Order: sequence, then C-alpha cells, then structure tokens
Amino acid sequence: MSWLTQAFILLGSLSMLLAAIGLLRFPDFYTRAHAGTKAASLGAGFILIGVVLPISDPDINIRVWLTIFFIFLTVPVAGHLLGRAAYLRGLKQWPGDNVDEWKADDKG
Repeated sequence: MSWLTQAFILLGSLSMLLAAIGLLRFPDFYTRAHAGTKAASLGAGFILIGVVLPISDPDINIRVWLTIFFIFLTVPVAGHLLGRAAYLRGLKQWPGDNVDEWKADDKG
C-alpha cells in the first residue's frame, strides 16, 4: 500500500471521526446535520479515493468515482432539505445561534 493511499484513508478516517464527534457534541439538529453531511461526505470521499488508487481495473475505478460523485451530489442536498423541513416544522435553533437567514422568507 502506497503512502498516498494511506494518507487518503487516514484523512478520510479523521474526517469521519470529526463528523461522529460533531454529531455527539453539537447542540441542535441544524449543527448536527451540518457535521453529518459535510464531514462525513468528505471522509467517505477520501476513503474511497484511497481505496481506488492502487486498483488498476477500469470497471472498478469508474464505479468508485461515480460513487464519490453521487455522494458529493446527494448528501449536501439531502442535508439542506432535512434542515429546511425541520425549520418549517418549527424545530427551534440553539439559542447561541443568532442568525436566522430564513426568517424573512415567509416559510415558503
């Protein structure tokens, strides 16, 4: 296993660890959703890149790169939609969060 593969897998694992810590430590749904979508998708991407680097089979490479693309395309959108749905249902934000960017949006 090359040092580049090891570095990508280590970066991905650390990013996933930070996402897990964020899910446990952040105070409300919105910040937890942020940790779960941003850091976890980045971690999964790094791990998949680390896994695909030593593989020379083009069929597997295409599948892994399409998986990475699909993760980066869908996970942030899903996180945004979950946050929007929680906001429209009236889920309260953490009191330390003094910015409400959707307040003037008339909830629609």
